[in-house]
Amino acid sequence: MSSTTQHLEGQPDCWTRAAELAAQHRALLPQRGERVAVVGSGASYAMAQAYAALREERGHGETDAFSASAYLYGREYDRIVALTRTGTAPVMLRLLGKVHGSVPSTVITAAADAPDIADHTLRLDFTAEPRETIATRFPTTVLALLRAHLGERLDDATDDAQEAIDEALEPALLGARRFTFLGSGWTYGIAEAAAQLMRDNADLWAQAYQGPEYRPGRDRAPGPQAPDEQVTWVFGEVPARLAEAVREGGGTLVASARDPLADLVRVQRLALAAARRELAL
Repeated sequence: MSSTTQHLEGQPDCWTRAAELAAQHRALLPQRGERVAVVGSGASYAMAQAYAALREERGHGETDAFSASAYLYGREYDRIVALTRTGTAPVMLRLLGKVHGSVPSTVITAAADAPDIADHTLRLDFTAEPRETIATRFPTTVLALLRAHLGERLDDATDDAQEAIDEALEPALLGARRFTFLGSGWTYGIAEAAAQLMRDNADLWAQAYQGPEYRPGRDRAPGPQAPDEQVTWVFGEVPARLAEAVREGGGTLVASARDPLADLVRVQRLALAAARRELAL
């Protein structure tokens, strides 16, 4: 078993540990009513988007998500939460250096030896992964931690993640070349993370859309079309019109009753399998 596979399959345990840390470190994380900015890059930015939407949905306060390079310095916040796998990204160092002393900041990182670049640092060192591997457990564990801090119980999510790890991947998914991921509200961040996984690690065509804005047919890539190579993957409820449109187009519709974060684990497995297939060609 490769180290990447081991990291991927260890996520349910990581989420359980994250929930325990959320209870132990409540004071370091956003308090109800605070106006919060969450920043990250890559998969961490997608998790920031998901958390920001979820925090507002739960009524905990105004929450904005930014990529680390696009933070708006003119806005006032009660707290900044920075999600950074390594804790050493120059863009994050610059951002936190500029806001130091003007707004409380908390860094959540996977690196045990990351420098203290914020007022507080929460180290999820049990999620550390080599930089050259597919990022799996750090981004999902960050969101698990933040969801637990919002008061969510993660028992069902961890059970669902274990199912997503144990089940076989469908042949239709393994043979697909184009992926459209849909989400609404907080699950749009999940869809964005899924699309990034497929593009960056498997070199496949992948795009994410807000579910209500998606129009079947807009996801057709240039060149000859093979309907059986097209997958439309929905995180959450499936719009009624969508199932019929996908069937008419001959593509594959993927939806699940699992927790959306757990369903992202299935995408991670698929991206890993596709990347290995590309290396073998």
